[in-house]
Amino acid sequence: MKQQKFKRIVVKLGTSVLTSGGNALDRAHMVELVRQMAVLHQQGCEIVLCTSGAIAAGRERLGFPALSDNMSTKQMLAAVGQSQLIQTWENLFNIYGLHVGQMLLTRADLDDRERYLNARDMLDTLLKHKIIPIINENDAVATTEIKVGDNDNLSALMVGLADADLLMLLTDQAGLYDANPRTNPQAKLIAQVDVIDDKLRAMAGDSGTTLGTGGMATKIQAAEIARRSGAVVVIAAGHSDNVILNIAAGKAIGTYFSANENPLESRKRWLLAGPGPVGTLTIDDGAANAVIKQGSSLLPKGISAISGQFNRGDMVTLVDHHGSKIGKGLTRYSSDDLDKIKGLHSNNIEPTLGYGYGKVVVHRNNLVVL
Repeated sequence: MKQQKFKRIVVKLGTSVLTSGGNALDRAHMVELVRQMAVLHQQGCEIVLCTSGAIAAGRERLGFPALSDNMSTKQMLAAVGQSQLIQTWENLFNIYGLHVGQMLLTRADLDDRERYLNARDMLDTLLKHKIIPIINENDAVATTEIKVGDNDNLSALMVGLADADLLMLLTDQAGLYDANPRTNPQAKLIAQVDVIDDKLRAMAGDSGTTLGTGGMATKIQAAEIARRSGAVVVIAAGHSDNVILNIAAGKAIGTYFSANENPLESRKRWLLAGPGPVGTLTIDDGAANAVIKQGSSLLPKGISAISGQFNRGDMVTLVDHHGSKIGKGLTRYSSDDLDKIKGLHSNNIEPTLGYGYGKVVVHRNNLVVL
């Protein structure tokens, strides 16, 4: 890992780290993690804590009842546990004279541009006043449709929101392995990753615990998002001695993901983090080359097929004729409109539709290449 001074750090703590593999919060270990974050804070680093554990805290508070595994039960446990979790963090950080502020988010807060900017301003204000933001998904109200889904990806989205330069994904594994270390004793730790490709994604398995929702696959997804926002990412064991301080000091620990050399600008970070695609545009080789290599907007002439029903302003995925994802962006035309103008020259948009919203379908300012 390269030696560098990090200014703003997102620390993501998984449920398995907070419970030490048990059923209840391990407060002795939590205070040790807080101690390390307090040291970094004293050194001038700004810390954003993305915490799991609300549902586990809820089960603990209610005495570990036997309950069904449906959405409303999880929401109930989150509602009970969220207050317990934030109270625990508040008490532990208070030992070191640090204040905390809670931010509960859903996918809807990130999808809407105005709410996204409001959340960013709130985060900046907390950090400006030396308050530790504690982030969690609002599981008590989030439905399947508006859930980010796991705190790995939520923490990666916080990197873009906070303009952080380091993301620590602390888990019950020492890092990313070339095989599943739980079943293969010959599995080797991957020390550094500079390119995330399909081979690497295939190495990532499913969730390894019943308490948490994130596995190594989600950590790869999170690393990909955070790297594109310009941050270094490290996956490491949350119970390793001085893990937070050692990562921040640049010591070789866990799996290190280098940051992209050309991070996305603010608006494109939102595009990457924000609305999920509701349709797909298949584009030809010429359009794909223009979008990827020349940074061009997508014109109707380059579109060969459309799938899904969507409206003007919705997020769509761009794929090539092999089905490989090229990018995602906001469309200026609905699926019904595009069925009529796909493959046409831009000058034929208005004569065909009787109206027009410009010559491009997805403008390069509203397009992020994947």
